[in-house]
Amino acid sequence: MEQIEHGIYIENSYPGVTVGAILSTMGTIMIDAPLRSEDARMWLNFLYNLGAKTNRVLVNLDAHPDRTLGARSMECTIIAHQKTAQVFKGRPSIFKGQNAESGSVWETYDDVVGTRWALPDITFTHQISLHWGEQEVLIEYHAGPAPGGTWVVVPSAKVVFVGDVILLNQPPFLTNADIPAWIETLNTLLSSFREYKVISGRSGQIGQDEIKIQQRQLKNILKGLDRLVKRNAPTADVEHLIPNLLSDLSFSPELHDQYYQRYRHGLFQYYARRYRPSESSGE
Repeated sequence: MEQIEHGIYIENSYPGVTVGAILSTMGTIMIDAPLRSEDARMWLNFLYNLGAKTNRVLVNLDAHPDRTLGARSMECTIIAHQKTAQVFKGRPSIFKGQNAESGSVWETYDDVVGTRWALPDITFTHQISLHWGEQEVLIEYHAGPAPGGTWVVVPSAKVVFVGDVILLNQPPFLTNADIPAWIETLNTLLSSFREYKVISGRSGQIGQDEIKIQQRQLKNILKGLDRLVKRNAPTADVEHLIPNLLSDLSFSPELHDQYYQRYRHGLFQYYARRYRPSESSGE
């Protein structure tokens, strides 16, 4: 566990995503859920030991299974963007492990299959402001890696949780992304949040250099896809882009197959959705 500012904590050791918590006098605002129920219980115990209130809410930064499968174990009110809630409406009530070749973390944990989804209780379209103590907390919509992409902003502490907008040394999730909008969102992060501590949804605290690297990575992906479009290449040709894209990342060899598959699935779905809609299968 790492303390970012007074009353603001993150934990980056659980499988899945980086989870966060903002401890206020009137309650606890949690950002994303650990993937596994046992990790969720451990995270809650850590927070109680820090003085967290039992009155709590959970913010889903998007609908990705890695950050939402464990939400039910948090046993609290869930806040999410309206588009995130719409994604849940299109899913079966019980997670059946669909799209098991997307390069997601949940695919390495068979025990999460059969989990019942916890649907959002409160939704928003642009922004929600929470006043649970001295610090105002803003929950905002920002386009990019997923429909309903959400940031949690603490202006007084200059801390912002940005979810999968930035992934350090791992492929981005492209299946439901809007890459041009994502690049613009990174511009916003660089210009309007320069003084903030930025918390990535899978990499913990990151700096301005990592934001610029993510932006270059996305621009390279767009250039590669544009070349395919210009020659009317079949969707399967996106696989030729992967070796060069992976070469720009630094990661453990045992992650190669997972990251290759994440790129393969994401590029295929993005290209099909944008340019060959009849071939796209969504999530």
